[in-house]
Amino acid sequence: MLKLHNTMTRHKEVFTPLEPNKVRMYVCGMTVYDFCHLGHARVMVVFDMVARWLRASGYQVNYVRNITDIDDKIIRRAAENGESIGELTQRFIAAMNEDSAALGVERPDHEPRATAYVPGMIQMIEALIANGHAYAADNGDVYYAVHAFADYGRLSGKSLEDLRAGERVEVDPHKRDPMDFVLWKAAKPGEPSWASPWGPGRPGWHIECSVMSEHLLGTHFDIHGGGADLQFPHHENEIAQSEGAHGHTFVNYWMHNGFIRVDDEKMSKSLGNFFTIREVLAKYDPEVVRFFILRAHYRSPLNYSDAHLDDARAALTRLYTALKNVPPVDVPLDWHSEYAVRFKEAMDDDFNTVEAMAVLFDLAGEVHKSQSATLAGLLKALAGVLGLLGRDPQAFLQGGQGGDGQMPAAEIEARIEARRLARTRKDWAESDRIRDELTAAGVILEDGAGGTTWRRG
Repeated sequence: MLKLHNTMTRHKEVFTPLEPNKVRMYVCGMTVYDFCHLGHARVMVVFDMVARWLRASGYQVNYVRNITDIDDKIIRRAAENGESIGELTQRFIAAMNEDSAALGVERPDHEPRATAYVPGMIQMIEALIANGHAYAADNGDVYYAVHAFADYGRLSGKSLEDLRAGERVEVDPHKRDPMDFVLWKAAKPGEPSWASPWGPGRPGWHIECSVMSEHLLGTHFDIHGGGADLQFPHHENEIAQSEGAHGHTFVNYWMHNGFIRVDDEKMSKSLGNFFTIREVLAKYDPEVVRFFILRAHYRSPLNYSDAHLDDARAALTRLYTALKNVPPVDVPLDWHSEYAVRFKEAMDDDFNTVEAMAVLFDLAGEVHKSQSATLAGLLKALAGVLGLLGRDPQAFLQGGQGGDGQMPAAEIEARIEARRLARTRKDWAESDRIRDELTAAGVILEDGAGGTTWRRG
């Protein structure tokens, strides 16, 4: 029985989908004006894990993750670069797909782009005006009237009065209330625009997700996810828009993954501790990064540092070493076996990958002790549910092509051969010198009956 933590209620709840055996899930995706950063990586990997586990549990999943391809940052960056908005967004969508594929993230079932849904956004705004939840200002903008939505602040757990007192809101003389937010922005010179009943303009950020989720999943669906930073105001505003327009519950379960921290400080461009996925993947194997993200509970803060990534690499190496030493046989997942039962119990407890990983390490220890190819197969199958251990063990253990200061594989093989020849002529000093040299380069030799194998340490 799957339980998940619902941000709306602050409690773990038994998951009951609206339709038996079917799950409709929407996750807020990326604004494509730059390369994706570590925070984006966590959203990608976490909700990929969620979708994988739901499918492994027998659900048919319709997973939507949107792309914001029009907003102030995109317009500004395209102008700075001297390129069209379409050229900019397409370039960074391609980069996003490369990064997510490297991290083993399966593509969502739908990846809607905001610009394809502007007519639907206009229709929702018209409905909100008609039922008193929104108003057109004399400057051509349209605003949502937060006072007209009685439940505003329920997701963030704050009253409207608390929010007014605690939030810094830009003074806008066209708003009736400082907390009102924009649904439609009047066109500025040189900006892209669409025709509307309020004149040429473009949609605000919040309205796009209400409309895209409705179009692809319906006006009421199961799970809505995203980073913790989106809880307020973005998700709060989505609820106000969708429930204000339709008069009923928008989403049954809200899920938010925790922040990325860098050396115990929140990742921020202003602090200079901001890393793109590509910068991290230049130093670390993508599967190590995926393992690092999943090793923490999705709701916990995730502290990034080279030391944590090095530890993750060593831990993943232990799992792959178990499969190298005991080649697995393919086995169907038997959810009644001891390790599979424990793994399932962990994952059904709010996607507790911390405990699920502990099961994998216990199983790897048993594989080492028993030398059972069947248990090795179970290890590979269970890890595969998380998108891990899908590669040839030797390929992972010997990963790296000489970049980032690594010794190339061909050079390692040549030195191992030189060491073999030294041992043949009983030149133990030369043999030890070569081993020490390889050890200093991060290469670990393992001598066995079949010869010498190696892996990176």
